[in-house]
Amino acid sequence: MNIFKQFIRSIYSPKDIATFRQQGIGKTIGYVFFLTFLSIIPTIFFLSTSVFNGVQSMESTIMDDLPEFEIANGTLQANETAPITVENDGVTIIFDSNNIVKKDEILQTNDTIAILQDELVFISGNNQQSYSYSMLGDINIDKSTVIELIQTADSWLIILISIFAIVLYLFSVAMRLIEISIIALIGIMIVRIVQKTLPYRYMWRIAAYSITLSTVFFIIMDTLQTVVPNGALINWLISIIILMLAIKEIPHQKKGNT
Repeated sequence: MNIFKQFIRSIYSPKDIATFRQQGIGKTIGYVFFLTFLSIIPTIFFLSTSVFNGVQSMESTIMDDLPEFEIANGTLQANETAPITVENDGVTIIFDSNNIVKKDEILQTNDTIAILQDELVFISGNNQQSYSYSMLGDINIDKSTVIELIQTADSWLIILISIFAIVLYLFSVAMRLIEISIIALIGIMIVRIVQKTLPYRYMWRIAAYSITLSTVFFIIMDTLQTVVPNGALINWLISIIILMLAIKEIPHQKKGNT
């Protein structure tokens, strides 16, 4: 059975998941890499789209809508006394050199770039990143310098996003492997309770396919950009329930047989 058929059947068939326990470990690990790749597609798509749109919006907004400013000694300095909010192509840009707008309020927004008194904040869907001006050290930056930097960075965005995607993918794979290992340990405890015999290596394979349904669910939620309350708990519960149903499909056998 190829990886795509395994993926489809793992969504709805614990019986098929149970049969996958005897396949090669290499194929199972390959499936984990495949499933992880699918899971990060919405994040990469929305992040890259937002970054490209955000950079273009920021460039035009800084040139046309923001006053002269300077970032010196880790602080944004400008003559404006009130915050400036600009809407540009679905991206909200907030310029606040006096910290009048509360950061908690900014973090509740979507697709926002906030140029605050001491940091720069990017918000895209469920992703939030902030960068302190103190990271610049003793370097002073003014409006014209920022425009030049944005124009230069624009040509590097594809490379930077690609590097970020690779790092995110590898990190996500590592987290998946840890998650599967923990679920497999839970599975071992379950088979002992129900008095079945199943080696850990087989349980690990079953656990790898048991996370499919929860992964698909969160892929859909991420695509819809919908936050799921208690998402981590729901993810674990779904995976463990599918694992239990798969274990139920495994007949009782004598110790040493699988």
